[in-house]
Amino acid sequence: MDLLYRYPTLYPGILIKRYKRFFADIELASGELITAHCANTGPMTGVSTIGSPVMVSKSDNPKRKLAYTWEMIQVYDNQPTWVGINTALPNRIIKLALEKYLFPELGNYLKIRFEVPYGIEKSRVDFVLRREDSDQDIYLEVKNTTWADGNLAVFPDTVTTRGQKHLRELTALLPNYQAVMLYLINRGDCTQFSPGDSTDPVYGQLLRDAAAQGLKVLPCRFEVTPEGIRYLGLAEFLPFQRLPQSETVVSPVISG
Repeated sequence: MDLLYRYPTLYPGILIKRYKRFFADIELASGELITAHCANTGPMTGVSTIGSPVMVSKSDNPKRKLAYTWEMIQVYDNQPTWVGINTALPNRIIKLALEKYLFPELGNYLKIRFEVPYGIEKSRVDFVLRREDSDQDIYLEVKNTTWADGNLAVFPDTVTTRGQKHLRELTALLPNYQAVMLYLINRGDCTQFSPGDSTDPVYGQLLRDAAAQGLKVLPCRFEVTPEGIRYLGLAEFLPFQRLPQSETVVSPVISG
């Protein structure tokens, strides 16, 4: 399949450190030391190892405090694999995929709406799709997924109260509307997906309960390269995380 998204010109470097969530010091191949913006504010489990190869983009906007943005990192969990880091991209990627009708699991739809308010907890769902053959709109939430154990992609890598809320809101829509949780697996080396019970067992149980009531779970695999991003198809959904107890990750609570 052709590239769904093409990156702008990227510059290679090595990760020196990541700190204060939003900052990453990187040594470019030219030898220049820069500070790049890190859009991913979570713990970035397994995808922030010091000394790893990274790629950054550069903005020509003079008003930006940081000209560079950290776009991807190379990991070696299964094989050398690029992992997308920039969390500003997933919704743009899914928008492009929806416009190209790359997900046959969603059926036919006529209109795509974005950031639609809904629910008793005052949420905003990423996308609402107007069906062609039904009065049931499709409410679709996107979650960026980068944590992996072998070929198993896992979300979340920390407690996510915001993610829990989204699952409650989507479940409340059923059966009057269709609800979809789409996990954008931002790396091409994972063929299976599970909820992160070792980090957020509440989220895992909410997802299983929602799936039992009709929530559609779409773990979508994407290959990331310095050239761009390509859709690979669905990963196998495993309702329970299969990680040894010794590998349980203790992470701080975040809101997203």
